[in-house]
Amino acid sequence: MIPAEEKTSSHVVRLYDHIKDKAISFAFKPGERINEVDLAKKLGASRTPLREALNRLTAEGLLTFERGRGFFCRELKPREIFELYQLRATLETASVRLACELATDDELEEVKGFLIETGTDRGSLSSEQLVEFDEIFHERLVSFTRNSEMTRVLNNVNERIKFFRWVDMDNRRDETQHEHRNILRAICARDADKAAELMQQHITRRLDQITAAVKEGFARIYMGAEGLD
Repeated sequence: MIPAEEKTSSHVVRLYDHIKDKAISFAFKPGERINEVDLAKKLGASRTPLREALNRLTAEGLLTFERGRGFFCRELKPREIFELYQLRATLETASVRLACELATDDELEEVKGFLIETGTDRGSLSSEQLVEFDEIFHERLVSFTRNSEMTRVLNNVNERIKFFRWVDMDNRRDETQHEHRNILRAICARDADKAAELMQQHITRRLDQITAAVKEGFARIYMGAEGLD
């Protein structure tokens, strides 16, 4: 018999995963108040595990909470995304320097194989699929640091900018694979300065670029893909 506390924990995880997907994709509109009663009914959830899942997502920056008013979908703010990109660039330039020192040849060969495997027919892939491949590449590089905290922070940043990256990727799908190969080539050569320079260039976005992509993101949220034609 499964203990009650394990059932409760697994239920919270399911609720968390479901609501996180909606928060990441802005199925909740930016700034929208989350009706806990309606959400509980739709998900067949009681108040306690639902509130636990919402609190966890708030701590991770995917929702916000206002005392006396409740939980809200986060806003889609260019400045916040810009600051997350600054954090990501700082983290990942440091990580490739460590990867040049710590990654084994076999590990780098595995990443090279991954780029070859995912590098064909990219034009037929959705932006969501391309971002998923991109995240795998970057997370593998960070894993070579042997630093679980760096991995944890990158995972959180990736979730918070994922919707923006879906939009951004449509304008960069022909560039990312080439840039990934150059970064990996520098790491394989154990050239930390070059790898860091290439990673910085690969990640950095200007505030005006982010603002333009956020505007396109709002169009997707409120009008759907057809509204962009």
